[in-house]
Amino acid sequence: MMKTRTLPADASGIEQAAALLRAGALVALPTETVYGLAADARQGEAVADIYAAKGRPAFNPLIVHVPTAEAAHGHAVWSEAAERLASAFWPGPLTLVLPLCEGHGIASLVTAGQGTLALRCPAHPVAQELLLAFGGPLAAPSANPSGKISPTEAAHVLDGLGGRIAAVLDGGAAEIGLESTIVSLAGEPRLLRHGSITREALEAALGAPLAEDVTPAAVEAPGQLSAHYAPDAALRLEARAAEPGEALLGFGAVDGATLNLSPSGDLREAAANLFSMLRKLDASAARIAVSPIPAKGIGIAINDRLKRAAAPR
Repeated sequence: MMKTRTLPADASGIEQAAALLRAGALVALPTETVYGLAADARQGEAVADIYAAKGRPAFNPLIVHVPTAEAAHGHAVWSEAAERLASAFWPGPLTLVLPLCEGHGIASLVTAGQGTLALRCPAHPVAQELLLAFGGPLAAPSANPSGKISPTEAAHVLDGLGGRIAAVLDGGAAEIGLESTIVSLAGEPRLLRHGSITREALEAALGAPLAEDVTPAAVEAPGQLSAHYAPDAALRLEARAAEPGEALLGFGAVDGATLNLSPSGDLREAAANLFSMLRKLDASAARIAVSPIPAKGIGIAINDRLKRAAAPR
């Protein structure tokens, strides 16, 4: 066990975080999606520490964060499709899975031994400043114990990983609150994980349809495990009302909700509140009922996270 420092998101805190990362330590950083647990993607031992701190299966690859599309070119085979999507959505909540290029320099643990690499250019200003100060690629899965609820605040990181990592850079609450959309461009373009960037927006930028979602024979990217994002409490979905002994996580005009993701029925507000409200209910209830969420727009991503959170484990 170590003492986990909380660093301010100012110039001093960012430089301290960059120095820790250069030394091979783990630092949690804010992004617009959720907080990530960062390590130098080129240092195999530092990447191994991510898996150890999270208790993450070694077959589950990591996302590498870069400050610009140009920085991504040194690690993966860039394509016209990648250029179109990066031009439309980077910096932002989109991860692209691309073939590794020669001389990529990425530790093999990052890719879980696969020939592809998941890359993202985050939009959060603190993440951008840290990437530039550090001067290299950062492997950064969500900063929580593997399979548990993703963190959207620095306090959530400390709850799950305090004593296991060197520091957390406190950049406030995440704006989006759901992990990035993931698209594979290693072959036919495929949507691997739903997020705040919708299929419709992706297809419009590509000028071509994405292949239908499939259950892969092997985990190709984060967020594809059937059981994931899980509270300790049992989760019941599509609930019209709470049953005895349940806390109700509502959406829209719902009577008797313990907490409500969005009383007005705003899906973006619901996404931003999802993980933090699940955490609050998990601390006080053994069973959680969740109101129906419309399966449209970002609601598709919300339902994806809830189904994985409710899966048997």
